[in-house]
Amino acid sequence: MKVLTVVGARPQFVKAAAVSRELRRRHDEVLIHTGQHYDEEMSDVFFDELGIPEPDDNLGVGSSNHSDQTAEMLAGLGEKIEAEEPDAVLVYGDTNSTLAAAIAASKADTRLAHVEAGLRSYNREMPEEINRVLTDHAADLLFAPSRRAVANLREESVPGAVHDTGDVMYDAVLWARERAADHSEILSEFGVESGEYVLATVHRAANTDDPDRLAALLDALAGDPREVVFPAHPRTINRMQEYEMYDEARERLTLVEPVGYLDFVRLQDCADVVATDSGGVQKEAFFLDTPCVTMREETEWRETVEAGYNELVGANETAIRRALDDADPPSEKPRPYGDGDAAARITDLLDDA
Repeated sequence: MKVLTVVGARPQFVKAAAVSRELRRRHDEVLIHTGQHYDEEMSDVFFDELGIPEPDDNLGVGSSNHSDQTAEMLAGLGEKIEAEEPDAVLVYGDTNSTLAAAIAASKADTRLAHVEAGLRSYNREMPEEINRVLTDHAADLLFAPSRRAVANLREESVPGAVHDTGDVMYDAVLWARERAADHSEILSEFGVESGEYVLATVHRAANTDDPDRLAALLDALAGDPREVVFPAHPRTINRMQEYEMYDEARERLTLVEPVGYLDFVRLQDCADVVATDSGGVQKEAFFLDTPCVTMREETEWRETVEAGYNELVGANETAIRRALDDADPPSEKPRPYGDGDAAARITDLLDDA
């Protein structure tokens, strides 16, 4: 079987690393990078660290508005699918790369498989929500990470075949945690001790493009007595500078460049608490038993909240400070995302399709 895999952003590189190890043992894989994350820190370093083979092609789309970016990806992926004639197109998550590949596969009448299907935040103002819903309804094979995701898909009566595979991110984190503990020097590089710092990330447009929300987040983080390590997304840095917040943030927080995946897993694993607006980081923190404070009003990973490991606080400065101070998850934790063997299950299902 020939599988054409499409990736374009950091979380997709991580998921593809887990699945590609299994997939390439049995099938031919053509890996296409859209170029959605185009700088070395956000793209190349992840391929190097995760052992992902070099992409067979990079569309080099880069950054632009959502419509133009998706359209350019769609045109490029349509050509690749026509040239490669794969048996299936495999997509991950909820980015513009995901949606573009889903449309291209549908137009080419090629089977579409969606990893991480069925997630719902029920916030249609999030571009990711639109991407994941449309992709799910176009997919022939839907690989859901949890029973809740399966239930969401059943309720929407999607036409494709739904499978509860568990979450490939769990596979990836288990792999990375062990290697990061042995090889990462990031704690000493940043001069922090395990359990004595907050790890923060902010990148969503709803937070970065609203100066009041961004100011509230930065003030809440800066008010914590612990050191706050903040690997800053390029979007966030640009907005800090635009709103004249950057100099003050740099004085009050430990702003650092984006780090590689193994270093970031190590930072999450050793943090006292994580504060983020990222869906992927919420879940990685959960896998690593690190409490999380999510600076959004909703989450697609409801299981982490119900387990007591994640609290939704929006952009409310008081709520963020309280949640950071009170973060204390229960000693017992459920396993709603499987047992860390999702990649093998997905490959088995592709075999049988």
